[in-house]
Amino acid sequence: MKHILEITQIITSIILIILILLQQRGTALGSAFGGGEEFYTTRRGLEKKLYWASIIFAIIFVALALVNLLVY
Repeated sequence: MKHILEITQIITSIILIILILLQQRGTALGSAFGGGEEFYTTRRGLEKKLYWASIIFAIIFVALALVNLLVY
């Protein structure tokens, strides 16, 4: 049981990292130096799905971390 929880948490963390890295915000390196346009657009299509999937996987990751703490 211990190994299953650990492996599941590792897989979830890898998927979460990939989902976060795939998200685009429209501002490139210019925002790091104070540049870039400051406007808000609504998420649509694949960007919205990536956003919600990252939230779901973050919740799953936190739940698995709590279960690992409580079990061991």
